[in-house]
Amino acid sequence: MPTQLQRAREGTVTDAMERVAARENRDPEFVRQQVADGQAVIPANDNHDALDPMVIGREFATKVNANIGNSETTSSREEELRKLHAAVHYGADTVMDLSTGDDLDGIREMNVEHSPVPVGTVPIYEAVTRVDGVPDVTPELLLEVIEKQAEQGVDYMTIHAGVLAEHLPLTDGRTTGIVSRGGSILAQWMEETGAQNPLYTHFESICEIFREHDVTFSLGDGLRPGSLADAGDDAQFAELDTLGELTRVAWKHGVQVMVEGPGHVPMDQIRENVERQQAVCDGAPFYVLGPLVTDVAPGYDHITSAIGATEAARAGAAMLCYVTPKEHLGLPDAEDVRDGMAAYRIAAHAGDVAAGLPGARDWDDALSEARYDFDWERQFDLALDPERAQSYHDQTLPGDNYKDARFCSMCGVEFCSMRIDQDARDADGDMEAIDGQVDLSESPAASVNLPPTGTHDTSRVPDDLADHDHPTDELSADD
Repeated sequence: MPTQLQRAREGTVTDAMERVAARENRDPEFVRQQVADGQAVIPANDNHDALDPMVIGREFATKVNANIGNSETTSSREEELRKLHAAVHYGADTVMDLSTGDDLDGIREMNVEHSPVPVGTVPIYEAVTRVDGVPDVTPELLLEVIEKQAEQGVDYMTIHAGVLAEHLPLTDGRTTGIVSRGGSILAQWMEETGAQNPLYTHFESICEIFREHDVTFSLGDGLRPGSLADAGDDAQFAELDTLGELTRVAWKHGVQVMVEGPGHVPMDQIRENVERQQAVCDGAPFYVLGPLVTDVAPGYDHITSAIGATEAARAGAAMLCYVTPKEHLGLPDAEDVRDGMAAYRIAAHAGDVAAGLPGARDWDDALSEARYDFDWERQFDLALDPERAQSYHDQTLPGDNYKDARFCSMCGVEFCSMRIDQDARDADGDMEAIDGQVDLSESPAASVNLPPTGTHDTSRVPDDLADHDHPTDELSADD
């Protein structure tokens, strides 16, 4: 079956494009043209039966990816299902299974079976687990792993094909060296074998596998900066130039492509990074990790990175890879996923508002109106995380009678500015009363910029995930 890109070039509007158009509130023909031109991707493996198609591209609402997965020391199938559920519930548009521990096939197949959003992987991780040492990885093994994961239904894969042997000396003066797991593995492989990156030399073979199953490339930034000190160096941009070359090769094969971007970048360099990638890669969607705008806050890097992610989204990044509070410190659990998703849904939405996407601010206006009207129940319903919003309110004012109160515990009755303003407008002075006017049912916004978060068609998702409303519910991976 032809890929989404091939069918778009033929002038065909696929079912996936129709679904995407409905979710984005855009014309299906516009979606088709964006995909045909390589400016947007619809990651949709033919073997992912539970998928609710979505689109990634700068002309559409900014998307958010959540990284999940086990490690050699931590997590189980049940915990990974909880993390998948938390990610989807709190608004992830895609998830990446970055597992490096036990039961890789079982966890990957479980994620594909249960996920209504696209699932991504980094196949070199599995390849390394199947040999005694990194130099023992062969091109044949890499292609075997990639083909197997494509057959399992993985929608997109990070392929670090842009890390070349000639780039490695450019990292010698860095503060934090090579921080990408895939990039560091390939650097070790090239150093110890004396050969060129096999993902680069066998790139066209990978394209053939991807075309057969309609897998989307996520061209990995294996030489991304891991600290502000290393941002914008020669190694980062040498790899980017190679990624531009590989983007055009993949397009030639009819395969969709997005390109990954840097993780630690000073605020004043973010727009430059986005615009440079767009120029070098001919407008292929940019998928950025953060970026973190400061390195001083371990434990709060969901915040340091969400700041940079907002600026990246405003500048044209198409998808943001979330960071959790555990970044640099440990493996995230379901609650960390929740915190990371909240930070990045805020970043994506704020970027869309700043960029002037149609209807993006309607959600903000509706919640502001509910806040001014002291309509507490509507405020909770409209909140990005309704459970968190109501929990914080009810910590100090738990009674039902306080749901009609014209104050919260921050200011109390006498010092509530909105109550004072309302009373002044109700008097016989010159100030007019304020009436709310936002009707979200008429908003032209994309679905991700309207409440509630985590809205997907789950009709093809097994009941053990789809029937649970909250990610804290007990889930069994063996159901």
